Amino acid sequence: MLSNENNHQEALQLFRKSTPLFQALGDPYRQDIILLLSEHDCLSVNEITEQSSLSRPAISHHLKILREVGLVSVEQKGTTRFYSLQIEDGVAVLKMLLDKVEETCF
Repeated sequence: MLSNENNHQEALQLFRKSTPLFQALGDPYRQDIILLLSEHDCLSVNEITEQSSLSRPAISHHLKILREVGLVSVEQKGTTRFYSLQIEDGVAVLKMLLDKVEETCF
């Protein structure tokens, strides 16, 4: 019984840790940005905006959210900021969550 309770606690902790990722990934525009970045090493806000129906400030807002949860990194080159996909840590957390849910619930 104790191990089942521990599994539930671990699953709950992983759910809580994953919540910001779910919130960031839940927006279709952020999904589009992630998929766009997956096709390139890095892109500037202007380059992303050119391939979107959103305004530059809206793209910047979405990139900020993705950066805050660790799905995107930014590098300053001169006066331009370039964004690249950085999903390894987020994917690892989600995989741990799925494994724990499978272990606990099935």
